[in-house]
Amino acid sequence: MTDDTDSKTDDAISDAIAALRERASHQGPSALADEEASQALGVHLAVNTERRNLRILEALLFAASEPLDEETLIGRLPLEANIQHLLATLAAEYEERGVRLVEVGGRWRFETAPDLADVLTEVRQEPRKLSQAALETLSIIAYHQPVTRAEIEEIRGVAVSRGTLDLLFELRWIRPRGRRRTPGRPVTYGTTSQFLEYFSLSTIGDLPGMADLKAAGLLDARLPPDFTVPDPGRSEGLDGGEDPLDDEEAHAFHVDFMDGEDDGPDGAA
Repeated sequence: MTDDTDSKTDDAISDAIAALRERASHQGPSALADEEASQALGVHLAVNTERRNLRILEALLFAASEPLDEETLIGRLPLEANIQHLLATLAAEYEERGVRLVEVGGRWRFETAPDLADVLTEVRQEPRKLSQAALETLSIIAYHQPVTRAEIEEIRGVAVSRGTLDLLFELRWIRPRGRRRTPGRPVTYGTTSQFLEYFSLSTIGDLPGMADLKAAGLLDARLPPDFTVPDPGRSEGLDGGEDPLDDEEAHAFHVDFMDGEDDGPDGAA
């Protein structure tokens, strides 16, 4: 805890004691002393409990090999712990430090402060480079999800190779979402929480829009007048045109796909 927090705690204890002294002034010195001691002890225990819970939370997040959701954290904390309050307190404590507590994809992790990235450039792991085909396919899935393989090929204008999708599956950046309610029941694709974590996105809606892409120089200035960039935020949930895959079906699909088997009449792997 910070010095400022300790100061506020001391002030709270002093105020509580002063109030008790005034209320107990007609009860005699013994009663006054008992009430003061009881109140001060209660405040002290509450402060110590919160400090311990913060230390537990801090240890869990530092030791985790991947971001943790609130449900997982609650399961390791005492029953009385207020997880939202503890996360907010811990995030505030680390706000100006070399690492900070952030939420990505609905889960929490410690990451290096952005302004220190240059210092760590030489020791950071070299990211795996994607082919142009993989980048285009990933972008289409991220912005157009839920999307079938046939729709990806229609947007790109070329066939999607199995190796491209294999790589994106291996990186755990895409997943089968559901089956489209159309003839052949083709599988639809979407992004994963690992995709959000890798690109430091809280939600898929945080992907850059058309104005952001233009400002970054990633769009040609001579675009067709009817050119648009889809709003990725619309893909947060299943729409009315697809049915979700249960865990067993999704696993079976992924195994079949990686083994080279076709997943449906339209060949949407």
